Amino acid sequence: MARITTIALDADDTLWENEQFFRLTEERFTTLLRDHTDSADLNDRLISATMRNLAFYGFGAKGFTLSMIETALELTEHRVPGPVIAEILAAGRELLTYPVETLPYVDEALQALEKKYRLILITKGDVIDQERKLAASGLAEYFAAVEIVQDKTTAVYERIFAQHTEGAGHTVMVGNSMKSDILPALEAGAFAVYVPHRLTWVYEQADEPINHPRWAKIEHLGQLLPVLDTFATQASHP
Repeated sequence: MARITTIALDADDTLWENEQFFRLTEERFTTLLRDHTDSADLNDRLISATMRNLAFYGFGAKGFTLSMIETALELTEHRVPGPVIAEILAAGRELLTYPVETLPYVDEALQALEKKYRLILITKGDVIDQERKLAASGLAEYFAAVEIVQDKTTAVYERIFAQHTEGAGHTVMVGNSMKSDILPALEAGAFAVYVPHRLTWVYEQADEPINHPRWAKIEHLGQLLPVLDTFATQASHP
């Protein structure tokens, strides 16, 4: 009998679009500041501030909004007009209201997966926003458990696998982030399937684990089931 019993899936940019809305907000931020600073590296400064602030604000729209305000203040030496700050706040609020657009093959893949495996969702970010997106996606019914975490580390995966699965060796993690979904899940002892998204934030990028026996790369979720069959055979003959 195949030993793979649980499939864990990431949410943002694995099940539904997310990064594209942050990119639109970055463009709006740049436009707002264009008349108030001659800095040529607006986006780089914003990215640096966002990554620096992850330890304080975590992932998600709220922390990103605070980082936009901080960057605007720094680049203008605190001379940015109040109406511009108000526009930045409005852009941040819009990030919390964009419609949820599921990616291709998601519904078909989940319908097929739930017939053979226990499904759990592992996502990071603001709890309220992630719960909103999950509810709006119409996908919540597929998942036996949902974990919304501040970050995805090896220790976090070990806890989740111990609590919600028969163990890491029986579990496959599926996601679009090499840094957050693939590498730490492998370190925790699970299998992993990388599904690259056309837009990936620089923080989430990392080198692929070449020649690692427990991971695979696919183009979309419609290609997932055959890979799982391969993993199942491998798991049954360690």
